[in-house]
Formats: sequence, C-alpha cells, structure tokens
Amino acid sequence: MSEPRVLLIIGGGIAAYKAPELVRQLKAQGIASRCLLTAAAEQFVSPLSLASVSGDKVYENLFDLTDEAEMGHIQLSRDADLIVVAPATADMIGKMAQGLANDLASTTLLATDKPVMIAPAMNVRMWEHPATQRNLDTLRADGVTLIGPDEGDMACGEFGLGRMSDPVEIAAAAKQLIAKAPRADLKPAVAPDTPLTGRKILVTAGPTHEPIDPVRYIANRSSGKQGYAVAEALAALGADVHLISGPTALNDPRGVTTTRVETARDMLAACQQALPVDAAIMAAAVADWRPEQAQDSKIKKTEAGLQDIKLTENPDILASLAQADSNRPALVVGFAAETHTVEAHANDKLARKNCDWIVANDVSLNSSVEGGVMGGDENQIHLISKSGTQSWDKMPKTEVAAKLAHQVAGFFTDHKESQ
Repeated sequence: MSEPRVLLIIGGGIAAYKAPELVRQLKAQGIASRCLLTAAAEQFVSPLSLASVSGDKVYENLFDLTDEAEMGHIQLSRDADLIVVAPATADMIGKMAQGLANDLASTTLLATDKPVMIAPAMNVRMWEHPATQRNLDTLRADGVTLIGPDEGDMACGEFGLGRMSDPVEIAAAAKQLIAKAPRADLKPAVAPDTPLTGRKILVTAGPTHEPIDPVRYIANRSSGKQGYAVAEALAALGADVHLISGPTALNDPRGVTTTRVETARDMLAACQQALPVDAAIMAAAVADWRPEQAQDSKIKKTEAGLQDIKLTENPDILASLAQADSNRPALVVGFAAETHTVEAHANDKLARKNCDWIVANDVSLNSSVEGGVMGGDENQIHLISKSGTQSWDKMPKTEVAAKLAHQVAGFFTDHKESQ
C-alpha cells in the first residue's frame, strides 16, 4: 500500500446519502476508502454506488462465508489506518459504548486496534437524551474521536444539534488523525517535520460547574472558545494534545484527545492523571469557590439554605501543576481574566503561581473587544513572562491560538538549542 486507508462504516440514518461524497473527499485528501454498510444504511445508499466511487468491495454481512474467508471481520478491522463511522446513529453509538457485537459493523468495531472517529447524526432530542450523552462520555473515555454534530434543520423538520458534519470537514479530520500515527510503509499525509512533533501538551478550557443542588450550580461566563482554539492550533503543529474541558457547548477539537469534566476537583484529578507532559496550557476559568456541601434535593426558595450557602475554596490547579517537582511540565502557562489593572494582576499571578507565562486579558463589560471577551470570537491579550510583556492587537481567538502555539513551539526550539 502506498496510501493511507480508512474503513468507512455507514450507519442507518438519512445522512448515509452523503457517504459517496465523503469517499470522494477522502480520495481528494489522498486517502483510500473501504466501505462497510449496515443493513439499515442500505435503505439510504446502495452498495453499487459506494463500490463505484471507492473502487473497492463493499462489505455488508457478518455471515457471508466468502467474505469471512477472504477478509474476516478481524482482518477487516485492522487493515485500515483509521475507522470512521459516518453517520454514527444513536443505536450505533449505544452498541459501541456497551461493547455489543451483533452485526458486521459492531463486531468490526469491537475487534479493532486502530483509532476510531465518529460523526454523529440524529434527531436533536435523541442527541440531547441522557442515554446518548452517557454513551458519548464512555466513547470519549475510550479514546474515540468525535466530529460534530452541527446545528441546523433536520430531515424530520426540527432544528438543533444533530446534523452530520460536512464530508469535507470529516475528511480533513481523518487526514489529521492518520497523520498523528502514520504507518512506516505509507506516504505521510502531512509533512512530519512539524515544530511540536513528539511533544505532549495538556490544555484546559471552559468553566467548571460547582453544584449547589441537583438543579443549581456556581459557574462563570467562560465559553471555552479560546482554550479549544489553542488545543487545535497546538495539534496542527504536530503536538499530542490532551484537552480537559469543563462544561461547554463546543464540539471536540479535531485531532485532540478530549476529556470532559464538571467540577474543579474533577479537572484537577484529570490533569494529574494526564501527567507527565511537556507543557500545560491552563486556559480554563476554574471556579475559585464551591459550596461546602451540595444538597441532594432541590432547595426551595423558602428554605434558609439557598440564602446562606457556605463556600469553601477549590484546589488551585495551576499552582499544583507549576510546583517544582519531577512531574512539573517544562512550560506552564496560566490565564488571567481581569477587569482592571490587568498587567499588574497578571504579573502578581505569575509570581504567586510559579508559572512561566501568563496570558492576560480584560474581560470587563467595557472591554475594547466588541461583544465581550467571554463568549465572543475575539480577544486582546498580554503575554507576560519574567522577561517582559508582549501586548497583542485585538484579533480572532483562532489567530490568538495560532500565535500562542507558535510561541510554544519557539520555547521548545530555544530550550533544545540551550541543552
């Protein structure tokens, strides 16, 4: 083989009609496709059309003895460099999470030792159902990469999250995942000499939610957009990125391992488990305080408990990772969201937390960034270190992320040269 290969598992949803276009887009990225159809998917797309665009046999039946002789489900599951499930229906996601294996698709997924990416597609109510979200949490913990779903009009006439990502986006994400672990006999999908290749980087993003009772929590306005953009920008430079995210409405960044958490204590535990890493970029807006005791039942307005919540301090995740010990990353970057005397507070934080850099910004309501920083798409930052301050112009958060990622790459280049 001279090109990478994807095993495309097509689930039984209306979005299956996009499968031939996804095969074409993968081909445009230099990736060959072999297709596996579920029985339900055959109602939306024909094996003949997929065989025509892929130039390969289409696999359908677990009990086809000829196929089992030529290409058993074990070999089929391991002959590709990446397995893509698109569309990934709620049923398929449930089977994967529970380890069920009652057809060719689910058996192949259970037998694989290769990376798996899913592109969910379903009705918005099915997507939001707690069972689906529990199954997705399980798959994320198992290392499965998610792309989408997108928001928009549904075939059922409803509107919301649940549309399968565009084939162009899925193909690009597949290329990036394959590039992170290329086979020796394959032509690399991207140039291997990227500045952060071989570096493991931890990124935190989003807020934390500190429960008061089953329906209320303490949080902040953080959207997670800046941290997610930083994670994706670092991955684009070749880093092996682990994003630990508080609750957000954002899709997992492409090419990044994402762990979802809720509270500050959850985030600290996930960060400690991710060590050792070369760098830690701590963009999360972690709640400083939490209720001393979360209630098991909803507190009524008339109860004194809602008016007199005792708070206790949360663990300091940034200071914990920046302390001088054998597990300390070579580069620890903190974020400081301030509302006044931004640089002075950031310099104080740099010293108190023992970190190497602070990314500081003004999040006050009268900030110069139109629409506000938290939740907005632009940012204006000061990058502060012991050697001085760089004040950057206002720019989209994606550009801030790209610029910061190159600063991180420069740090490791300088660090390597000084050794």
